[in-house]
Amino acid sequence: MDQSATQAVTETDGDSTVAAPAALRADHRAPDRLVLQRGIFTGPSPRVSDGLYAVVKGRAHCDRLTLRLEKGASAHTNTYFGRFAASYWQRWTTVTELRVSLVAEVTKKAIVRVVASDIAGHRRIIETAEVTESGKVTLTAPLDQYVDGGALWLEFEAVGGDLGIAEVVWTAPAPERIRPVAIAICTFNRAADCAETVAALASDPTVLESIDAVYVVDQGTDLVEDKRRYRETAPILGDKLRYIRQPNLGGAGGFTRGLYEVSSANAHADVILMDDDILCEPETVLRLNAFANLTVEPTLVGAQMLYLLNPDYLNVGAEEVHLHKLRHGQKVPKSLRNVSMLKKNQERRVDAGYNAWWTCLIPAEVVAEIGLPMPIFFQWDDVEYGIRAREHGFVTVTLPNAAVWHADFYWKDYDDWARYFSTRNSLIVGSLHTDLDAKAITRKLFRDLSEQLVAMQYGLVHTTLQGIEDFLRGPQVLRDGGIEALAAARSSRADYPETIKHPAAEPTVPSGQIHVRRAADEPSRVLLVLIKRALTQWFGRTQHGIHGVTREDAHWWHVSLFDHVVVTDASQSGVRVRRRDKARARALLLRMLRDLRRIRRELPALQEQYRAAVPELTSRANWERLYGIDSK
Repeated sequence: MDQSATQAVTETDGDSTVAAPAALRADHRAPDRLVLQRGIFTGPSPRVSDGLYAVVKGRAHCDRLTLRLEKGASAHTNTYFGRFAASYWQRWTTVTELRVSLVAEVTKKAIVRVVASDIAGHRRIIETAEVTESGKVTLTAPLDQYVDGGALWLEFEAVGGDLGIAEVVWTAPAPERIRPVAIAICTFNRAADCAETVAALASDPTVLESIDAVYVVDQGTDLVEDKRRYRETAPILGDKLRYIRQPNLGGAGGFTRGLYEVSSANAHADVILMDDDILCEPETVLRLNAFANLTVEPTLVGAQMLYLLNPDYLNVGAEEVHLHKLRHGQKVPKSLRNVSMLKKNQERRVDAGYNAWWTCLIPAEVVAEIGLPMPIFFQWDDVEYGIRAREHGFVTVTLPNAAVWHADFYWKDYDDWARYFSTRNSLIVGSLHTDLDAKAITRKLFRDLSEQLVAMQYGLVHTTLQGIEDFLRGPQVLRDGGIEALAAARSSRADYPETIKHPAAEPTVPSGQIHVRRAADEPSRVLLVLIKRALTQWFGRTQHGIHGVTREDAHWWHVSLFDHVVVTDASQSGVRVRRRDKARARALLLRMLRDLRRIRRELPALQEQYRAAVPELTSRANWERLYGIDSK
């Protein structure tokens, strides 16, 4: 094995590192009762509202694991992180009754309640304790009326004097064995963010005790191991910390390395895949792990995503994929999306099709049964793995009240090099897991590309066509794991001026000549408008002059009215300048027609080729080749 690529860092001594063997403990000894979740009263960062954890009326003081109410104050945990997802636990696990225990410090009298909701959010009291002496308080709640929805939470009242609450735990009888679990973090030139994520895991002794290893797979040039925060954290993790350097093989290559290493060290260990640039809630690790230990069958357990820039907002309750439309990230019916969790609770149980890998637990049985992920570098790798797991009988549960904060998607511009992988990989994954309709797919792609053309997004059309053309090359395009494709997708976009982001104050055109134009409502006869806009662009009947368009108005049917537009980038950090170019549009249109004719003609054969290549592409031997590991 190439030691330069696989060295595990467990101790730091000045500028030197000491390697340790990658070994994981066997199954843990099971306690009598397993902690399913703890009472947490404040978040892991000042940017996070404490209202996601507990709501207090009156004078009170909250710490991470303790709550103190002054006389007359009250509090409840009917909050995002305070609720217990009863519906999910009843549907997917062996738990039939819960025990909630806490330590109360009472000066005179206090009331503690376990309260429940149903699918409609109606409140009902399950059990009440009147506490007059300090000490441990225990309440129970049957888990028997929540199949389609509902949750549990606690309520506290300091009636006759101050009330202190600590050591709140929700428990259930433990299984015969506790599964070992490791965390695998994939990172590429987000060294400071990754170091903070590792530090967050190390900051919670209970969570740290529950995990057997943390693998940091560093694919960048700005190295995590060089960051002071990482060096300060490493001694806390001790021999649980594994640091691996390798070439940039994208998220697929980084996360697969974690699965590869953990399954090599212990074939019975679960793996929690975790992004590097998240704000990590350590409690989420405890909840995912507890849930996975008590599911009736091995289950992929995913965390939800809250927005990093708008920390109380939920991305989506659960996602599914529409393969026939080449769309992932689709909201499961009845699930919440882009909603403030300070104002709304998820009462319904919604069943996921897959879970993205911002944080997701993969059971050992899944890796053993279906193999490793596809080497598709970036985007759709988590989707493909979730679909493949389901085809082998392993479901995915996106667990409410267990989340991490991840960069908001709507702050990312759609027009970037990632469209190459999104296009290519959507076609690959669709080919693997459904029988794509060649006519329907070409119609969809033609429509999408036409909208981009009339919006003068020539670089985006080029990038999308690159993805289509590489899909047409067949499975051999995946042989290098995506390194060559990434370089080509990035470098070729430089030929298209509108892909360049400029400072808003210096948009390369005189600011005094920019006239801001707001969009009208979306037209009702969209296809007819698209044809009209295409003719308008083709014959140069557009409105002349320089026009400014905000991000929220940058619809193709608005931008295509003009021939020179300054459009705000989705990141709000600059602008892009689009100009009508008939010659370029013509060349791209002809290229598009050629590519789509090929898809219509060759898609059935390509689907067979990709499906036949899966065993080899997902094999340990193929990934060892990509990693440069000598398995002999």
